[in-house]
Parts: sequence; structure tokens; C-alpha cells
Amino acid sequence: MNVIDAIKQRISIRAFKPDPIPEAVVREIMDVARYAPSGGNLQPWKVIAVAGVERDAVVALAKANLPGDEGERLVYPANLWEPYRTRRYKVGEDMYALLGIGRDNKPARFMHLAQNFEFFGAPVGLFFVIDKAMGHGQWAHLGMFMQSVALAALERGVQSCMQEAWARMRAPLAAHFGLGDHEMIYCGMALGYADTSKAVNSLRSDRAPVDEIAEFRGF
Repeated sequence: MNVIDAIKQRISIRAFKPDPIPEAVVREIMDVARYAPSGGNLQPWKVIAVAGVERDAVVALAKANLPGDEGERLVYPANLWEPYRTRRYKVGEDMYALLGIGRDNKPARFMHLAQNFEFFGAPVGLFFVIDKAMGHGQWAHLGMFMQSVALAALERGVQSCMQEAWARMRAPLAAHFGLGDHEMIYCGMALGYADTSKAVNSLRSDRAPVDEIAEFRGF
């Protein structure tokens, strides 16, 4: 698999098979992803991988603490503006259309969102930890590391879903994992094998064309 194929084929999977992933495979993925770039080579990340009973424990923790609280580090800015509001709205509506859940069926929508906290059935969950004192640059570097994890996984036939929903569980997860006061969980990621029989996994979110996101000067 070349880089272009990997980038284009990586999508957010929201229905996984229960088939386990060996620890050796997860370690291989991390061994590749650790070469992600970071300013000053700070490598401002730590990963906690859970499977089996450890995975079940954090799922139970989340269920006991729903709906949770993002705290000060919000996933999205308040009163999201255009064109970002429309982009977020459209991908959500496209997903619910595939699931057959109408706009007025709020209980069913909530139940689907709650599946985030079961890793959408994936056998492995990852949690990305960063020092609270790190700045915007280091958060960007963490994002590059996460992308590297997802692409390295895909090369091995393992799919993923980056899950900012876990931001709502930062406090209880920090206590559960015994994180230091200076540490926080940014988000989670589900890792597993996609259940291709589920319609939701056919979702392909739109991307803005190059001329909408880039300017070319001096060429």
C-alpha cells in the first residue's frame, strides 16, 4: 500500500468485528508511528492501549459517567461558524441517513453516539495523553502522531476511528489510569477490523476542493 492509497482509504470506522488484535501487532503500529514529526523532537505524546478486561473496565467507567464533561478543552468552538458548521452538520446527517435514523429520533441518535464509549465494538482502544502545559504546537504534533498510528494500522489491515468523544471522560479516565496532575487525555481511538456488512462503514465524508483550502502564489 502506498502513501496516497493509505491516506485516501483511511476513514472513521463505526462498526467493528470483535476479532482480537495481538499485542505484537499493536506494538508494530506504535513502532512505526513513533517516527511522526514533532517540533524540537519533543515527541509530546503518550499512549495507553487497552484490550480485554482493561478495555471492558473503561467501557464500564464511561457508562457510569455519561454524559460526562469536556472541561475547559472543548472539542469544538462554541457557536461554530461557516463553512465549518455546514461541514460538521452534513457529515452527521449523512451518517444518520445510512443508519436510518431521522432527525426527530433523538433517543436513537444518542444511542449511536454512546457507542463511542464502547469503541464501536473494536477490541482495542487507544488513549492519547499530553502534558497540560504543552502549547498549540505540541497538540498539532500529537495529531500528526495519531495520523501516523491510523496509517500504520491500515497497512496491517487494521481500521480505526479517532474518537474525540472520549474527551468527555477525561477526569474519570485520568483517575482510572493514575495520570499525574500535569497530564490529560486528548482523545481516544478505536482499533479493529471493520465490519463491512454495516452500512455506516460505507460513509465517505466530503472534502473541500484544493482551490477552497489553498492559495498558490509565485508559481
